[in-house]
Amino acid sequence: MKETMTVHVIGAGLAGSEATWQLVSRKIPVKLHEMRPKKSDPAHHTAYYSELVCSNSLRADNIENAVGLLKEEMRRLDSLIMAQADAHRVPAGGALAVDRMGFAQGVTEAIRNHPLVTVIEEETIDLSFPEEDYVIVATGPLTSEPLSGAIQNLVSQDYFHFFDAAAPIVTLESINEEIAYKASRYGKGEAAYYNCPLNKEEYLRFWEALRTAEVADVKDFEHGMVFEGCMPIEEMAVRGEDTMRFGPLKPVGLPDPRTGEDPYAVVQLRQDNGAGSLFNMVGFQTHLRWPEQKRVFRMIPGLEEAEFIRYGVMHKNSYLNSPLLLDADYSLRSHPHLYFAGQMTGVEGYVESAASGLAAGIYLSRTLSGKAKLLFPRETAIGALSHYISNPEVKHFQPMNINFGLIAPWDGPRIRGKKEKNHAIAMRALDILENYKNLLHN
Repeated sequence: MKETMTVHVIGAGLAGSEATWQLVSRKIPVKLHEMRPKKSDPAHHTAYYSELVCSNSLRADNIENAVGLLKEEMRRLDSLIMAQADAHRVPAGGALAVDRMGFAQGVTEAIRNHPLVTVIEEETIDLSFPEEDYVIVATGPLTSEPLSGAIQNLVSQDYFHFFDAAAPIVTLESINEEIAYKASRYGKGEAAYYNCPLNKEEYLRFWEALRTAEVADVKDFEHGMVFEGCMPIEEMAVRGEDTMRFGPLKPVGLPDPRTGEDPYAVVQLRQDNGAGSLFNMVGFQTHLRWPEQKRVFRMIPGLEEAEFIRYGVMHKNSYLNSPLLLDADYSLRSHPHLYFAGQMTGVEGYVESAASGLAAGIYLSRTLSGKAKLLFPRETAIGALSHYISNPEVKHFQPMNINFGLIAPWDGPRIRGKKEKNHAIAMRALDILENYKNLLHN
């Protein structure tokens, strides 16, 4: 690494924080550029790094689930994001959910207190860095307009884009516990969710109110640009009477203790902070007008007097046509000194964003050390993501959560059960990752 060369990371979200951590952990100084708190965006509310916007859940935590495997791989690679997530865990059944404020504070303190990190609190409006410098752009789906324009000019084509939505948060004391009951689906894990049961009449009345409620105007909104994984609840209602009952309002495995039977539909509330005083409405991403949210969501049994400390919001997310632009190490093919990480590469989800930053940081550290490129194998979840976003054969590219379909197929003896097969794929991944870690040190 030349003394005159500098490594810049732009953005202190999940991907940028993780990329920075991986670099400084390998003795590589980093200048971290973050525009907040001087300038914010429509989704963030604090000046902390890695603030979780939509939900406080990092999803399933068992390795038979692909995102659980991804988290375990990250833990074994000394991920800052996973260390802080584990340190600030809150009850969520079989999922990993965090106290979002404690988590963000922990990440911020670790980054800001590291002696090899220099924080530059100003907006980056272009990519005019010295030619010998290396840059990781991890500004996320809400990249500011000046920098977004600079990136578009650089790649000579527009971003694709879609719209993402965040769910409301209510106070515990405003939940009617005579109606809402604590349980986890099928009794798995701790009874961590409040469940608001609806009978058929209540559900149909709620469905009708939801699908006819007034939505907020969204700047630059285009019909059909909503990512399926964060579909606003009112969009689900419009799609059909039973769409919600087969989605976030699925009642199966959540019997009402008052009747001993599964209700017609269930709205779940998940703990959102360590104190257990705040709960978010699972699957209720929305862009209804705020007065409409209060009116319609208070129709849910158990939430008649709900106190909303945050209403749902909707915002525009942007991402690159990565298979045409990026190599598997997250570097831009046309400008090898420039890397991208996070949701703007087309990985979808908190964990996936952090994993891309982890990979980009490790990949760049090898380049700076004069070592040969060493990609994560596709048998691993981290490697599968790298392959997906860089594979030119991918047609109609769109954001993707990690799933076993992206990981290299199982090549061992035939396994009948899905869970058993996923477990075998996960154990193979972890074995291969250990070999990969050994190679990293060579």
